Amino acid sequence: MVKKIRKAFSDYNPYIQGHREMFKCSVLVPLVEKDGDTHVLFEVRSKHLSVQPYEISFPGGGYEDVDESFEDTAIRETCEELGLQEADVEIFSPMDVFITPFDMIIHPFVGTVDYENININKDEVDHVFLVPLDYLLDTEPQMYNADLDVSVPDDFPYHLIPQGKDYKFRKARYVLYFYRYGEYIIWGITAKILKDFLDQLKG
Repeated sequence: MVKKIRKAFSDYNPYIQGHREMFKCSVLVPLVEKDGDTHVLFEVRSKHLSVQPYEISFPGGGYEDVDESFEDTAIRETCEELGLQEADVEIFSPMDVFITPFDMIIHPFVGTVDYENININKDEVDHVFLVPLDYLLDTEPQMYNADLDVSVPDDFPYHLIPQGKDYKFRKARYVLYFYRYGEYIIWGITAKILKDFLDQLKG
């Protein structure tokens, strides 16, 4: 049996436990050099989308079989949404993988896009806007804590666990960040990835 186990794991590449049942995607934190300053580009999602219409996001989307890597996913989705060619996108580095409580694995990347060549896909993007990087570095987001509780079904087998119905499930804390720039509110997953990026720059 040990030989069989050794063979089963001989070419094994560890990843995130449970990933086969989770939605895997990539996003790009796109930087733009304009008028001598560095900006971060954000998308406002099309109001016609069925998921999160008119919310602010980074370019990105789900991993597909045509992608050889999550970096490929970020480039492909950025090109599709912003109407760019691969040569218009340069990725510098991956960022920390983000696992959401909603069965999503997000692979963020940071890089530049050629702003002059953008021709947005109106089916997915309503418009884009730029925020000066210096503004974001100098701005502390509003922060709110939310509790995530375990909700078990009516037929949950309490008799199989210690303390039965008195078992104390742990609560998880989910932090929500909000950045305001003019009329725009950047929040949710986009704000969490943005903060991670800014914290890395600040050291």
